[in-house]
Amino acid sequence: MSWSINIGRIAGTAVRVHITFILFLGWIFFANYVAEGPQAALASLIFLVLLFTCVLAHEFGHIFTARAFGVATPDVTLLPIGGVARLERIPEEPRQELLIAIAGPLVNVAIALLLVLAGARLQAGDLAAMDSTSVSLGDRLAAVNLFLALFNMIPAFPMDGGRVLRALLATRMGYVRATEIAAMIGQGVAFALGFIGLLYNPLLIFIAIFVYLAASGEAHMVAMRAMSRGVPVSSAMMTQYASLAPDAPIEDAVQTLLRTSQSEFPVVDAAGKLVGLLGRNDLIRALKQRGGDARVADVMTTTVPSIGHRQHLEDAFRILQDKSAPAVAVVDTAGRLVGLVTPETIGEMLMLHEALPKGVRLRPWSQPAGA
Repeated sequence: MSWSINIGRIAGTAVRVHITFILFLGWIFFANYVAEGPQAALASLIFLVLLFTCVLAHEFGHIFTARAFGVATPDVTLLPIGGVARLERIPEEPRQELLIAIAGPLVNVAIALLLVLAGARLQAGDLAAMDSTSVSLGDRLAAVNLFLALFNMIPAFPMDGGRVLRALLATRMGYVRATEIAAMIGQGVAFALGFIGLLYNPLLIFIAIFVYLAASGEAHMVAMRAMSRGVPVSSAMMTQYASLAPDAPIEDAVQTLLRTSQSEFPVVDAAGKLVGLLGRNDLIRALKQRGGDARVADVMTTTVPSIGHRQHLEDAFRILQDKSAPAVAVVDTAGRLVGLVTPETIGEMLMLHEALPKGVRLRPWSQPAGA
């Protein structure tokens, strides 16, 4: 995730802190310092750090359970609204997703129980007094952990309850349909949160927008993944594109950018093999820093993911997701570039697929030479 700082690794997973989280801590400290003095500000800061440690433990509940099913977890990011663990993939077996989803809230329940056994009291009023130093630190942490467990079980993406609901629905219907229903329920919950936020707490409006967008994004992603399964990559690759030579001056790239609608330009050698990729942002940056005399090879990205032209579209889609790559190169058996797959081409493929009558698929384009 962009705008995040890597603060270390725990059990092989990188732990990142988003810059907004650091700003949030700073704002809480400053507000409490002005209102109640340095001692209250420090106490509030300690509470928030412990709270987000509990959130991190929640995310590692998901992570360790996912690893038990062979799902890798590259990193987890702390945000002001909680944590986000990035799983390599979401298992489509309902039982596995169910266990991964409930593992996080169960960690919060376990923390609350441990605090109660250590002497903390669970009272409803402690949650309302979460920012007050008049309530003991243990009481507040116990109350907020129980709240986190209950809040995350709301049946709306991206909360764990949304994934639990999808897993339960998927036992009776297809995974795509289960996602659509869970996403619609999540959007309904988002509208309800937004309405309550208008009446009581504006913060709920922000959460409602986040929930609505996450539910829509989850449904769209699952639909694209289902559409791409078993489809040859040639069905969605872009074959009409402008390419650049590595020794060409950057001015040639500027002219190519102006006369085409491309945002990513493959860089190929004399044999037609891909050696890099030049994006619009890299091009603009090169003009500012080096001027028009720079060569394409000096500013291009050389780490471009590629797949064979006989592979499936789902392989390209997985690479675009996992590596956050702007494009995936499609190469023939000799390593020559024959096409590009971008998020835009997959999105267009999905629109066409949804427009066709049920059961009808688009025909793949003709295989490239050397197939």
